[in-house]
Amino acid sequence: MTTLDVLTFNLNYPGRERAERQLAYLAARPEQVLVLTETANNAGCVFLAERFTAAGYSVTFPRPKPPERGVMIVSRLATRLLETGITYLPHRAVGVSVDTDEGPVDILGLYVPSRDASKHKTERKRRFLREAQQVLPDGAHDARRIVLGDFNVLEPSHIPHYRFFAPFEYEFYDWLGNNLYVDAFRHLHPDRPEYSWVGRTGDGYRYDHAHVSRALVDSLHGCSYLHEPRLMADRLTDHSALTVRLAVTATDQLPVAAPGTGGLVPSALF
Repeated sequence: MTTLDVLTFNLNYPGRERAERQLAYLAARPEQVLVLTETANNAGCVFLAERFTAAGYSVTFPRPKPPERGVMIVSRLATRLLETGITYLPHRAVGVSVDTDEGPVDILGLYVPSRDASKHKTERKRRFLREAQQVLPDGAHDARRIVLGDFNVLEPSHIPHYRFFAPFEYEFYDWLGNNLYVDAFRHLHPDRPEYSWVGRTGDGYRYDHAHVSRALVDSLHGCSYLHEPRLMADRLTDHSALTVRLAVTATDQLPVAAPGTGGLVPSALF
């Protein structure tokens, strides 16, 4: 079975040394599209973008102004830039479209701001989520779209339930379902407890998500968390990765080399 596989991976603002180890891990992954969150305009993320680009990958990386964070999409498939419509912190919502045998599939990566109890950070997150709900297209009819990344929100039925999350954060998860998107992991694993980030006290949170539009649900053949990057001795990041498998065939593969060998003309670097 030929599939389109997409991975979301929180880079956790890497320095150059950790970015080199992340490059080795990510280049060995089988997924054709990598949605990398918590990027920055720093030495580590620029290194990743430049190495993947030199190897022939399509790299979409709107560099956020320090100290902001954002999203980078790295693809072994040819991509077209997808306008998300988000104007507030737009580097946190990055989209591309890839071609398959059943038509284009849009891939939208989100890195929703985190917050603490401060008014400023709470309003910042609220504003981003509010605009996302206003401008992102729904998953109805023939839409073929994946929305994935580090949402920094939990499903309302999350176990355990954390009282410090506000209603507006749960509302974003509900909004996706009400607008005909399906939580890919929960669709395939209705009752399985999983966490993509674990605090120092051992409390777990499923922050990283992948939601597919209704037209892709029948093609959904896999969705699972990969804990190795978070748990390995020289851990690559503080998040588990999330991989999604769709039973569709990508039609425009790029002639990529192993990142770091160079020799190919760069594709799309922003």
